[in-house]
Amino acid sequence: MTDVFGLVLPFFGLIFIGFAVARIARQPLEALGWMNTFIIYVALPALFFQLLAKTPFEELTEWTFILGSVAATYIVFSLMFALSMLMPGGNIAESTIKGLSAAYGNIGYMGPGLALLAFGERAAVPVALIFCFENIVHFTVAPMMMALAGDDNRPLPQLVLGVVQRIVLHPFIIATAAGVCAAYFQFQPWLPVERLLSYLSSAAAPCALFAMGVTLALRSLKRIPSEMAPIAILKLIVHPLLCYVLLSWIGNFSPEWVFSAVLLASLPTATNVFVIAQQYNVWVQRASASILITTCLSVATVTGLLFMIRHGVLPPDLFP
Repeated sequence: MTDVFGLVLPFFGLIFIGFAVARIARQPLEALGWMNTFIIYVALPALFFQLLAKTPFEELTEWTFILGSVAATYIVFSLMFALSMLMPGGNIAESTIKGLSAAYGNIGYMGPGLALLAFGERAAVPVALIFCFENIVHFTVAPMMMALAGDDNRPLPQLVLGVVQRIVLHPFIIATAAGVCAAYFQFQPWLPVERLLSYLSSAAAPCALFAMGVTLALRSLKRIPSEMAPIAILKLIVHPLLCYVLLSWIGNFSPEWVFSAVLLASLPTATNVFVIAQQYNVWVQRASASILITTCLSVATVTGLLFMIRHGVLPPDLFP
């Protein structure tokens, strides 16, 4: 158990430090603006590029792995969406945000740092692939569902163009594509550039986790919504379990790939869900609550998952 605490204590410790500092310093949430810009546009893209560029190109085309991980996410989304629609007063817009709360994990801020810490550099490729393809789907599903709900009144060409721009111009996806190209052409950056990328990469996880702690501290939670129980269960338990079963069933992947995908599936609700809720003014405060609650609960669930992985309770392949 000591080795597991050695993994999660620095990780969740950074979130707690950010939370504590935000409570003490009392800066407004907008003060995080430039740090978030640095994380999203500079540090994490440098990390993705550097790790992918050093990966053999053949490992970057595991389509069955991508299909399995994305399928697990959208089965969970569909379950929460259907459950919400069956409730009294259920509607497409709110059900979409609830579905995203149950399925869209914090794979951008939390994923790379924790997976690399737990499984080493072999985790970089599956993390980047999952991030890239799941976000392509997320960026497509949210505006499409809101258009069906009538909350996005843009003309169809403008709607499609907006989706394409969000996908193509996202810094993480640009960095992933550049890393794949570098791997294909076996491109080696000039040594000073490589050192700069290393400095930026090493700053990615600490800055992202600190910023996440600050964000959680500055979000108020007046009451726990009744929908939080199914969202938390689906996000923190059902999603990683389903991902584990699907990947074991459809392919013969390395342990680092399977466990990286399961770990990413176990992460709490992403802050992007709150951004989407704000964008469409749908279920905003409860989306914020889902992030806070699932993040707090994930301290126990992620620690438990890593304990099971480290001590062989979960075999690398459920169906050998």
